Amino acid sequence: MKRRIFGLGAMATLAVAGCSTKSKFRTYSGPEVTSIVVNKGQRRMYLLNNQDILKAYDFDLGFAPTGHKQFEGDGKTPEGTYLIDRRNPRSQYHLSIGISYPNSRDIANAIRAGRSPGGEIFIHGQPNNQKVKRRDWTAGCIAVTNDEMEEIYAMVRDGTIITLRP
Repeated sequence: MKRRIFGLGAMATLAVAGCSTKSKFRTYSGPEVTSIVVNKGQRRMYLLNNQDILKAYDFDLGFAPTGHKQFEGDGKTPEGTYLIDRRNPRSQYHLSIGISYPNSRDIANAIRAGRSPGGEIFIHGQPNNQKVKRRDWTAGCIAVTNDEMEEIYAMVRDGTIITLRP
């Protein structure tokens, strides 16, 4: 009898624990996000459906936040028009969606200077294994909170246009 009570108690505990686990993968059934606008100077990002703002977010940038990214390691965030071209559910930064930097113009400019344009520019959440200690800490990415990143990850589809403004 005691084993049966223990077993039922253990199963109930596991069931409750399983119900309380929050998935980072949300669903979204609202209007389509047709574009993203990032205003670097204002540290404001907008998810748009045509001209209507669906959501707005504050964010952190690279450790050299002004100017257009030109070279690998410059700590800058690109400026211009790109696409969301990939997603990483196992990111080192909670979740992430990729920006199609560098484009052909970025590559050509870097090659003329004898440098690499860099790459791996994402919108992402916070680091999985450490605390952020200062503003503008990324290597050129756009960083939001993990809750915001879960929302963005659900709302934004690959192929969405992203415009990054100074």
